[in-house]
Amino acid sequence: MNMNMFKTLLFRISENRNSTSKKGLSSLLVAILFVTITADAQYRQVEPESAVVSNDHVTINGERIPYEVTAGTQPVWGEDGNPIASLFYVYYRRSDVSDISTRPLVFSFNGGPGSASVWMHIGYTGPRFLAIDDEGYPVQPYGVIENNHSILDVADIVYVDPVNTGFSRILDDEVNRNTFFGVNADIAYLAEWIDNFVSRNNRWTSPKYLKGESYGTTRVAGLARRLQSAHWMFFNGVILVSPTGMGLEPPAMTPRSQILKLPYYAATAWYHDALDEELQSLDLYDILPEVEKFTIEEYLPAVARGGSLDAQKRDEIAEIVAKYSGIGKQDILDHNLTIPTSFFWKDLLRDQGLTVGRLDSRYRGIDRQDAGGSYDHDPALTSWNHSFTPAINHYLREVLGYETDLKYNIFGPVRPWDNSNDTTADDLRRAMGENPFMHVMVQSGYYDGATDYFSAKYVMWNMDRSGKVQDRLRFEGYRSGHMMYLRQEDLATSNEHIRDFIRNSLTNGESARY
Repeated sequence: MNMNMFKTLLFRISENRNSTSKKGLSSLLVAILFVTITADAQYRQVEPESAVVSNDHVTINGERIPYEVTAGTQPVWGEDGNPIASLFYVYYRRSDVSDISTRPLVFSFNGGPGSASVWMHIGYTGPRFLAIDDEGYPVQPYGVIENNHSILDVADIVYVDPVNTGFSRILDDEVNRNTFFGVNADIAYLAEWIDNFVSRNNRWTSPKYLKGESYGTTRVAGLARRLQSAHWMFFNGVILVSPTGMGLEPPAMTPRSQILKLPYYAATAWYHDALDEELQSLDLYDILPEVEKFTIEEYLPAVARGGSLDAQKRDEIAEIVAKYSGIGKQDILDHNLTIPTSFFWKDLLRDQGLTVGRLDSRYRGIDRQDAGGSYDHDPALTSWNHSFTPAINHYLREVLGYETDLKYNIFGPVRPWDNSNDTTADDLRRAMGENPFMHVMVQSGYYDGATDYFSAKYVMWNMDRSGKVQDRLRFEGYRSGHMMYLRQEDLATSNEHIRDFIRNSLTNGESARY
């Protein structure tokens, strides 16, 4: 209980002890007890430090993997040495490994910004997987099952919820929100937190990896450089799942960013049988190289000419874009040769009364009306919220036994967010330049309309325009969307790619030198 509140209540009792009836005095004592219990409960809910430890096992590729799992909180320290925030994490450690100096450690973040690390935790690399069907759609009853594709056989994993996501919260009401909510602020405090975690858990000698999804790729790209330059902590690898432009490709829909989405449009149209018969008869992997070539060699140069492009060439480009995208030629001309994503999601299946998803364009939705230039909601995201939210609450509270009255923020309040001075793509390139051991892998879904795969390739090519680190960059694509791992076939393949990436980026006595 707050001390001032306690003194006030005691004063009221002493002042009124003679005039207060037994009933009134009892009510006052009940009030004290209620406030005390409530205050204690509130304190327990946002503890700077906590840990609930349990043991379990998972079968991966036929091998029984025992592990220890810690669900807990660790402080973010202020400059005065007091905790200003508490970050919730879940740490999986394979328990039959005695020498952790050779045992890889992966820090995993999701994006948003403002998203908890729930998605890759129980949807991708962790030892438990949410109950969904083979294509990623919700099923009941909700819950979790064993993830036989988890990477826990080859690496320990820490899933971290940044401030105001998951069970993580600000502790000091006086602290400036700019301390947490911005590209560079986010990187700075998380780097300090990781440094502290590594020290507390004696993992300085372990090979280390960063894994981020969506905005989490901006986060881990910046962390790679920050941890190396300010904490002298070096990493063997960074895994970018559905990467953003990382400051290199602007998030706003510029003509260039719209042009780069054409291969994604073609993939989505192909999936929904919206292309002409000739293209529809081909496999996706036969179509995409053709569209990519056109995009770079013809489409981009044509649109770059803007209003100076002659009418005949404009008409030719519009016809080809219509062929590859499934959108009408006149609509493309009306949009000055580029297709806004919002229009594409609304228009592709408009004649069927359906929309397609942003985060995964395999998903279909229905709107209040078919008219308009944008959909009412993203059918992919609403589907995922439907399945992930009950699963993570059940798993953390009932299976792992982490008790709190806090709401688990799938998405938390982090706005406004300072996006200025985002140089994270170049930060990652610099980190690779400084560290010959560092490798980077990009994983993208062909049907992801939020962070499309071809823009991810563009960022890879242009973050290293010299070509000097291209041999340490790897790209993997999947026939699914933003969360490619929700499709069972891609869950197996993408985890195997991570497993292979970790093994290939480990060293065996080699020197870090060029």
